[in-house]
Amino acid sequence: MAGLRVEQYVVGPVMTNCYFAIHEDTKEMLVIDPGDEALHLIEKIKACGAKPVAILLTHGHFDHASAAQEIAENFGIQIYAHEDEKETLENPSINLCGMVGIKEIYHADCYVKDGEILNLAGFEIKVLHTPGHTKGGCCYYIEKEQAVFSGDTLFNSSVGRTDFPGGSATVLLRSIEEKLMPMPGQTKVYPGHNDTTTIGWEKQYNPFL
Repeated sequence: MAGLRVEQYVVGPVMTNCYFAIHEDTKEMLVIDPGDEALHLIEKIKACGAKPVAILLTHGHFDHASAAQEIAENFGIQIYAHEDEKETLENPSINLCGMVGIKEIYHADCYVKDGEILNLAGFEIKVLHTPGHTKGGCCYYIEKEQAVFSGDTLFNSSVGRTDFPGGSATVLLRSIEEKLMPMPGQTKVYPGHNDTTTIGWEKQYNPFL
């Protein structure tokens, strides 16, 4: 598991975790959920010593997607999201940008499917469709590195909100039980907000599961 190095940057008005998933051998990187502060993140990318190859969005809410376009254009890379998240990205009333007094439309270049394997930056990344927070929310699982980027599906000792458009508590809990809980306990979870955790910790201590 020596290949993966993760850098975490907290950005925007709701303290969203943007991650750089860097492959120490290829010196390439993925940018996951760049939700704000595009210029700041661009400078951090330039300084980190790795080449960005793609942006991965776990879902389409403004606090995860708003800086993606500017970063993608700056580095000439593509944005990935689950195929069921197109409406969330492109509809300001669903992507929640009105919460901060703006009206924005977001997009992805590549819409991916549940179970699809992405070979990017030297990693083999499995797309896990985990609806419940949004219709097309997903997690990105790098099994070889025992790491999963869970967006707003699973948090440290909590789970994502389900009171936004497209949300469902029943669907979210099913997503977590079926897609995330079968992972090895040592799998590190990189959530969209707050602290990292592990699957094993959540199996034992998460009060929602």
